Amino acid sequence: MDYKGRSEEELFSFLSSKKREDLCHDHILSSMCTLPHPVAVRAHCMFMETNLGDPGLFPGTAELEHRLVRLFGTLFHCPDACGYATSGGTESNIQALRIGKSRSTSVRPNVVLPESAHFSFKKACDILCLEMRCVPLDDEFRMDLSAAEKMVDENTCCLVGIAGSTEYGMVDPIPALSEIASDRGIFFHVDAAFGGMVLPFLEKTKPFDFSIPGVSSIAVDPHKMGMSTIPSGCLLIRDPSQICALSVDTPYLTVKQEFTLSGTRPGAPVAGALAVLEYLGYEGMQAVVKGCMKNTRRLIEGMEAFGIPRVVTPDVNVATFEKATIPPPWKVSWTRKGHLRIVCMPHVHAGIIESFLHDIGESNAGKTC
Repeated sequence: MDYKGRSEEELFSFLSSKKREDLCHDHILSSMCTLPHPVAVRAHCMFMETNLGDPGLFPGTAELEHRLVRLFGTLFHCPDACGYATSGGTESNIQALRIGKSRSTSVRPNVVLPESAHFSFKKACDILCLEMRCVPLDDEFRMDLSAAEKMVDENTCCLVGIAGSTEYGMVDPIPALSEIASDRGIFFHVDAAFGGMVLPFLEKTKPFDFSIPGVSSIAVDPHKMGMSTIPSGCLLIRDPSQICALSVDTPYLTVKQEFTLSGTRPGAPVAGALAVLEYLGYEGMQAVVKGCMKNTRRLIEGMEAFGIPRVVTPDVNVATFEKATIPPPWKVSWTRKGHLRIVCMPHVHAGIIESFLHDIGESNAGKTC
């Protein structure tokens, strides 16, 4: 920090130079985030100064949050679901496990989840002192049901299923897992941070939401396929009484209790998330998802034409392949098992897919897997 500060021109020249060092989205094929929709950006800017940590000061913004929760509750077949806007899947997952632990009387509670679970669950279990039991996956990279049933015991406080896994884009057998949870009275959380904004808009979809009786809570991230500004997540809870497990006293604020993990919470991304969904509607979101799935299929077909086979046929717009040479400047990622991973987000349009296929075809010409 300079004593006299910098001129605005000098400051923004410096910031612009740093921004130019960031990667161009035209070559980012590894991210589950995307360019925010213009209406999200406009709404975000309108609510930049709002703080949902003290909602009585910003009643209009607080109503937008309530509206967002109702929208997702309705989309997930439980209009009366409660919840709040989080910073994303990590916070939502931590909070869901907090609820699960609060319902347990065990001195050594455990959480049963698939090997495909997001790394946020490791953080959550560390914070909450929960034993994390990882269930192996079946041949299609879904949670193995028989193994899950064997791992659940009297100390299990929470069972977790994934709807749109981060690495392979698969949906766990949520209805069957729901039966296990219901039979044993276990809190059942579905991490749909990615799939929650994809699966409801598919013509043929995998069941994952509150239409399944045993599902207790759902995490969803509008800043992923919802094209909102970052950070934007949402935690939905079927039974409103269970959110009381998260309550803390806030005596000096405009509300006397809060259920959130963060104290100060920006209202801007909440406005951005709601703006996109209200602007596009169900039909618009369906078109976005349809386009992403079409590009995913085209990518798979093109890669296999070059002799680079898919690892599995995904349920959502995440494609994985056997090893291949990736030419610059393309940015992909690799799963824990070493498979090539590409996410066909809204910014990864058909032209980008064709350009990538052209380049990878040149790089892998004459090679065999």
